[in-house]
Amino acid sequence: MFKDDGSIPNNPNLPLLIYEGAFPSTEQFESTILEHGWTGTWVDGVYDYHHYHSTSHEVLGVVSGTAEILFGGENGTAVSVKQGDVAVIPAGVGHKCIGKSSDFQVMGAYPDDQEMDMCTGKKEERPQALNRIQNVPLPENDPLLGKGGPMFDYWK
Repeated sequence: MFKDDGSIPNNPNLPLLIYEGAFPSTEQFESTILEHGWTGTWVDGVYDYHHYHSTSHEVLGVVSGTAEILFGGENGTAVSVKQGDVAVIPAGVGHKCIGKSSDFQVMGAYPDDQEMDMCTGKKEERPQALNRIQNVPLPENDPLLGKGGPMFDYWK
Protein backbone atom coordinates (compact mmCIF):
# COMPACT_ATOMS: atom_id res chain seq x y z
CA MET A 1 0.00 0.00 0.00
CA PHE A 2 1.21 3.49 -0.78
CA LYS A 3 -0.05 6.75 0.68
CA ASP A 4 -0.96 9.75 -1.43
CA ASP A 5 2.23 11.80 -1.65
CA GLY A 6 0.55 15.00 -2.85
CA SER A 7 1.63 14.39 -6.44
CA ILE A 8 1.01 10.68 -7.05
CA PRO A 9 -2.33 9.72 -5.45
CA ASN A 10 -1.69 5.97 -5.32
CA ASN A 11 -4.67 3.88 -4.25
CA PRO A 12 -6.18 4.14 -0.77
CA ASN A 13 -7.79 0.69 -0.91
CA LEU A 14 -5.78 -1.66 -3.11
CA PRO A 15 -2.16 -2.80 -2.70
CA LEU A 16 0.41 -3.36 -5.41
CA LEU A 17 0.89 -7.10 -5.95
CA ILE A 18 4.09 -8.77 -7.16
CA TYR A 19 4.05 -12.40 -8.31
CA GLU A 20 7.66 -13.59 -8.53
CA GLY A 21 8.57 -16.12 -11.24
CA ALA A 22 4.94 -16.43 -12.28
CA PHE A 23 5.38 -17.46 -15.93
CA PRO A 24 8.01 -19.23 -18.04
CA SER A 25 7.39 -17.63 -21.46
CA THR A 26 5.94 -14.54 -23.06
CA GLU A 27 3.48 -16.68 -25.02
CA GLN A 28 2.20 -18.37 -21.87
CA PHE A 29 1.84 -15.03 -20.06
CA GLU A 30 -0.07 -13.46 -22.94
CA SER A 31 -2.42 -16.40 -23.46
CA THR A 32 -3.14 -16.57 -19.71
CA ILE A 33 -3.94 -12.90 -19.24
CA LEU A 34 -6.07 -12.80 -22.38
CA GLU A 35 -7.98 -15.86 -21.17
CA HIS A 36 -8.71 -13.96 -17.95
CA GLY A 37 -9.97 -10.81 -19.68
CA TRP A 38 -6.85 -8.62 -19.44
CA THR A 39 -6.53 -7.14 -22.94
CA GLY A 40 -4.91 -4.37 -24.94
CA THR A 41 -1.55 -6.11 -24.67
CA TRP A 42 1.63 -4.30 -25.62
CA VAL A 43 5.37 -4.95 -25.23
CA ASP A 44 7.83 -2.18 -24.34
CA GLY A 45 9.69 -0.81 -21.34
CA VAL A 46 8.47 1.17 -18.32
CA TYR A 47 8.72 4.97 -18.56
CA ASP A 48 11.59 6.61 -16.69
CA TYR A 49 9.29 9.20 -15.11
CA HIS A 50 6.55 8.88 -12.50
CA HIS A 51 3.17 8.12 -14.01
CA TYR A 52 -0.06 6.40 -13.11
CA HIS A 53 -3.39 5.47 -14.64
CA SER A 54 -6.60 6.83 -13.13
CA THR A 55 -9.02 4.93 -15.36
CA SER A 56 -7.62 1.41 -15.22
CA HIS A 57 -5.65 -1.15 -13.29
CA GLU A 58 -2.62 -2.58 -15.11
CA VAL A 59 -0.66 -5.83 -15.21
CA LEU A 60 3.01 -5.87 -16.21
CA GLY A 61 4.82 -9.12 -16.91
CA VAL A 62 8.60 -8.99 -17.34
CA VAL A 63 9.26 -10.79 -20.62
CA SER A 64 13.03 -10.21 -20.67
CA GLY A 65 15.81 -8.68 -18.64
CA THR A 66 15.79 -7.07 -15.22
CA ALA A 67 14.87 -3.68 -13.80
CA GLU A 68 14.34 -1.58 -10.70
CA ILE A 69 10.89 -0.03 -10.69
CA LEU A 70 9.97 2.65 -8.18
CA PHE A 71 6.34 2.21 -7.16
CA GLY A 72 4.31 4.71 -5.15
CA GLY A 73 5.95 8.00 -6.13
CA GLU A 74 9.20 9.67 -5.13
CA ASN A 75 9.11 8.26 -1.58
CA GLY A 76 7.74 4.88 -2.65
CA THR A 77 9.44 1.49 -2.80
CA ALA A 78 11.95 0.29 -5.40
CA VAL A 79 11.28 -3.28 -6.51
CA SER A 80 13.74 -5.44 -8.44
CA VAL A 81 12.01 -7.45 -11.16
CA LYS A 82 13.26 -10.13 -13.54
CA GLN A 83 11.95 -12.24 -16.40
CA GLY A 84 8.84 -14.12 -15.27
CA ASP A 85 7.81 -11.63 -12.57
CA VAL A 86 4.40 -9.96 -12.69
CA ALA A 87 3.22 -6.69 -11.12
CA VAL A 88 -0.51 -6.06 -10.70
CA ILE A 89 -0.82 -2.29 -10.33
CA PRO A 90 -4.01 -0.73 -8.93
CA ALA A 91 -5.36 2.40 -10.57
CA GLY A 92 -3.57 5.44 -9.16
CA VAL A 93 -0.34 3.71 -8.11
CA GLY A 94 2.70 5.50 -9.52
CA HIS A 95 5.45 3.62 -11.29
CA LYS A 96 8.79 4.63 -12.81
CA CYS A 97 11.77 2.67 -14.12
CA ILE A 98 14.92 3.76 -12.27
CA GLY A 99 17.35 1.23 -13.74
CA LYS A 100 17.26 -1.63 -16.24
CA SER A 101 19.26 -4.12 -18.24
CA SER A 102 19.62 -3.44 -21.96
CA ASP A 103 17.18 -6.25 -22.80
CA PHE A 104 14.44 -5.26 -20.31
CA GLN A 105 10.88 -5.47 -21.66
CA VAL A 106 7.46 -5.92 -20.15
CA MET A 107 4.11 -6.93 -21.56
CA GLY A 108 1.27 -4.83 -20.22
CA ALA A 109 -2.50 -5.19 -20.30
CA TYR A 110 -5.69 -3.87 -18.69
CA PRO A 111 -8.71 -5.74 -17.28
CA ASP A 112 -12.22 -5.99 -18.67
CA ASP A 113 -11.68 -3.62 -21.61
CA GLN A 114 -10.69 -0.76 -19.29
CA GLU A 115 -8.90 1.97 -21.21
CA MET A 116 -5.94 3.54 -19.51
CA ASP A 117 -5.10 7.22 -19.35
CA MET A 118 -1.70 8.73 -18.59
CA CYS A 119 -1.26 10.93 -15.54
CA THR A 120 2.07 12.33 -14.34
CA GLY A 121 1.22 14.05 -11.08
CA LYS A 122 0.37 17.52 -12.38
CA LYS A 123 -1.81 19.61 -10.06
CA GLU A 124 -4.40 20.30 -12.76
CA GLU A 125 -5.06 16.58 -13.39
CA ARG A 126 -5.43 15.69 -9.72
CA PRO A 127 -9.10 16.47 -8.87
CA GLN A 128 -10.49 14.47 -11.80
CA ALA A 129 -7.92 11.69 -11.34
CA LEU A 130 -8.84 11.20 -7.68
CA ASN A 131 -12.50 10.80 -8.61
CA ARG A 132 -11.74 8.39 -11.46
CA ILE A 133 -9.47 6.20 -9.29
CA GLN A 134 -12.28 5.69 -6.76
CA ASN A 135 -14.61 4.60 -9.56
CA VAL A 136 -12.43 2.01 -11.30
CA PRO A 137 -14.15 -1.34 -10.69
CA LEU A 138 -12.32 -4.41 -9.47
CA PRO A 139 -11.30 -6.74 -12.28
CA GLU A 140 -13.46 -9.80 -12.88
CA ASN A 141 -10.37 -12.04 -12.80
CA ASP A 142 -6.90 -12.26 -11.34
CA PRO A 143 -4.72 -11.85 -14.47
CA LEU A 144 -2.85 -15.12 -13.85
CA LEU A 145 -5.24 -17.36 -11.92
CA GLY A 146 -8.72 -16.19 -12.81
CA LYS A 147 -11.69 -15.92 -10.46
CA GLY A 148 -10.06 -17.85 -7.61
CA GLY A 149 -6.73 -16.08 -7.83
CA PRO A 150 -4.91 -14.61 -4.84
CA MET A 151 -5.48 -11.04 -6.05
CA PHE A 152 -8.93 -11.23 -4.46
CA ASP A 153 -7.41 -12.03 -1.06
CA TYR A 154 -5.95 -8.49 -1.15
CA TRP A 155 -8.26 -6.57 -3.49
CA LYS A 156 -11.74 -6.37 -1.94
